Amino acid sequence: MKRTLRRSMMILIVALIIIGGVGYFSYNLVTEHNTWLNMAYNRHISSDGGLTQAGTITDRNGVELAKSVNGKRVYNDDKTVRESLLHVVGDDTINIGTAIQSMYRMNLTGYSYLWGLGLPTSLKSDSDMSLTVDASVCSEVYSLFNGRAGACVVYNYKTGEVLCDVSSLSYDPANPPEITEENQEDYKGVYVDNVVSSSYTPGSVFKLVTTAAALKYIDDIDTRQWYCEGTEKIGGDDDSCKVYCNDSIAHGSETLEQALGNSCNIVFAKIAEELGAKKMTEVANEMGINSSYSMGNIPITAGDYDLSDANKNQLAWSGVGQYTVLVNPMQMAIICSAIANEGKPILPYIIGSDAGILTKIGITTGGGTGSAVMSKDIANKIGEMMRNNVQNYYGDGSFPSGLEVAAKTGTGELTRSDGDGSSDKNNAWIVGYCQNEDYPLAFSVVVNNVEGYGSQNAQPIASAALAACKASMDK
Repeated sequence: MKRTLRRSMMILIVALIIIGGVGYFSYNLVTEHNTWLNMAYNRHISSDGGLTQAGTITDRNGVELAKSVNGKRVYNDDKTVRESLLHVVGDDTINIGTAIQSMYRMNLTGYSYLWGLGLPTSLKSDSDMSLTVDASVCSEVYSLFNGRAGACVVYNYKTGEVLCDVSSLSYDPANPPEITEENQEDYKGVYVDNVVSSSYTPGSVFKLVTTAAALKYIDDIDTRQWYCEGTEKIGGDDDSCKVYCNDSIAHGSETLEQALGNSCNIVFAKIAEELGAKKMTEVANEMGINSSYSMGNIPITAGDYDLSDANKNQLAWSGVGQYTVLVNPMQMAIICSAIANEGKPILPYIIGSDAGILTKIGITTGGGTGSAVMSKDIANKIGEMMRNNVQNYYGDGSFPSGLEVAAKTGTGELTRSDGDGSSDKNNAWIVGYCQNEDYPLAFSVVVNNVEGYGSQNAQPIASAALAACKASMDK
């Protein structure tokens, strides 16, 4: 009797394990279906056999970006359009993991839990997707990178619609390269979408964060004056502790607004030193620098502001956007949207007219209002300072007429590969937004590993992108 009871108990335990395993597998199949579909070993789906049945992807104007024709995936007729939107649309592979054809492959192919890809076409739901980007805008902007690596994003800070999303370097999805040991340096990082998946040394665009910290914690900020002699030793008396402005220019006596316009390293280094690591880190965290946003199901890489091992000189340089500080291009555009919206960011989205359908079936498309990253007063003051930058330092003529651009340029100095001092190459930046609410555009541009400043490399791209987006909105 006891033996029979033990056997019954063993059978019951095994049955419960099997039922639990099947339930766990079924749950994960439903909740993690896109992960399963995109596994490299799932060749039935992740090879051409999946996308040859996929729906059509169009831009905001109905321009076809990718479609299936006679058992083959076909991309836009224009080579520059194809390359400019490679990282948004994707190619026949899943090498670009954040692309639409990777992240939303199940929806594009009409994959069924029960039938897989075998469900008859007549029974499949509509699998076409319309994106918010403008193909002609992206094509124009991509050409301006002219073979340089970097990213440009422009989105509507009222609605969240992304109009321009360009990552360079790229390749033609209709004629993908064969990457070998001999040519791999030419294609280094080509599978990475720099808009959402890369982080860069920010240089002076990070001074927006330091400005927010100063406005929050320095009581006499409205009347405070700093003095810049071009160089200053912070954290020690030897030359290694020097903080310097570009070309060691002495700016003299400055207010916070003047220091931001002059992009004075001395003032922002002094602010970081005065506030200390705890307060600087607190404000950086509040503004989302160490947080990972998302654009629908597409993750946005977090920045990095970590002062846990920083000495006083390194703390000072962190306030200038150097030391080990990193930020992501889309992240900086989101921060600019928060400044435009009195402290609350509008999150970006890139899937357009299908958003309602996808939401009904449990697919996240993005958009919506994020949590406040700064107070209304701080956001408004930073916005005024950024507008002052353009009016009195960069020049309104540097941007399309009537947009009332508020911006901050930056030049993130890169460390030489041998670790011996600084390189002559930089990350050239500009971030900002338009205060004309008829064209509510937040933007971020970075050109990676180039000589010269943000004003020389990134600002012309931003200006052209804004002009093209303005024209797109006027259609």
